[in-house]
Amino acid sequence: MRDRIKDVARDLLIAHGYRGLRFADIASSLSITRANVHYYFGDKSKLVDEVIAEYTAKSLSEIIDIWQSDDEYIDKILRTIEHNRTRYLRLNQGGVEGAPWSLISRMRLDAALLSPDAREHLRSFSVGVEGCVLRSIETAKERAEFVASAPVRDIVVQFVSVIDSAGPITQDAGSFARLEHLYLACMRIIVHGYGSETAKRRLGSMSG
Repeated sequence: MRDRIKDVARDLLIAHGYRGLRFADIASSLSITRANVHYYFGDKSKLVDEVIAEYTAKSLSEIIDIWQSDDEYIDKILRTIEHNRTRYLRLNQGGVEGAPWSLISRMRLDAALLSPDAREHLRSFSVGVEGCVLRSIETAKERAEFVASAPVRDIVVQFVSVIDSAGPITQDAGSFARLEHLYLACMRIIVHGYGSETAKRRLGSMSG
């Protein structure tokens, strides 16, 4: 029941934010009483803390799995797109697009209402993403997927910015297509500017 409560709370937080999360709505969704929700979590802050902690940890783990894999740089971008698409489609179905789907992005808007622990979890996600992407690009450069003059940190900031802002990008655009375009545009520009000849040929074959 704890997990079911957290699942419902997560989706309500994404849709309505911190202020819009009500124990009555959670109870109604699960056909239980508000007292049941209080029994497991006490108050809203404790529930939100736990939901954010688990969500950020899982999200970071999934990003690390992609960017610390042995895949080539191009494949990591493509896998990141599909990872975002899967999360996006979970809350954007039936022809409706542009709905919020990222708890991290939504909770950043309510940061002033969150506990210090919750804010630290949000910050740690961003720091963790930047760290794993940095290590990945450094490794790609060592493997000659990039030319020796490739500016690693400039490349990293491009992708971290998109990964970290994926939720607002889709909401502002009203569809997933804008986010996918940004990922692919960054990939093409960076490969054309700093990629190895092998990477450029592969990119050319994908475009064709």
